[in-house]
Amino acid sequence: MRRPVWTVLVVGSALTALVSCTTATGQNEVMPTQADGAAFFAANCASCHGADGRGAGVAAGSLAAPPPDLTTLSAANGGIFPAAEALSYIYGDPRTGHLARVMPEFGGAMAEDLVPVEIEGVLTPTPRELAGLLVYLESIQRVE
Repeated sequence: MRRPVWTVLVVGSALTALVSCTTATGQNEVMPTQADGAAFFAANCASCHGADGRGAGVAAGSLAAPPPDLTTLSAANGGIFPAAEALSYIYGDPRTGHLARVMPEFGGAMAEDLVPVEIEGVLTPTPRELAGLLVYLESIQRVE
């Protein structure tokens, strides 16, 4: 009589473990890499910020305000990459109205596929694409 209960528990646990390894779209729950972030940057950011992230993209000249040099974020923050501030701005900081910023907000369309990213010591659900972008942006920081 106890055997069916154990079988159900074991099979149920195995199914739960399997489901937890994939997202709703069936993607593996592998954390995004620097290469993933570089690909996102090339497709979505380089036209304004430049391929090297220094702010001299092909579209930069047509903007009202020049894009910032993304390779100096750590230098401007005491040598520490400001992940929380960068994520907040890229995702779409609710403190800033959409008319006050030139850069598009990326967060809304990405809210379905989240991964845990440590931001200031707290695991924070973060859109997968932006998690990869943070890894990439941190990797291009210049020390001067």
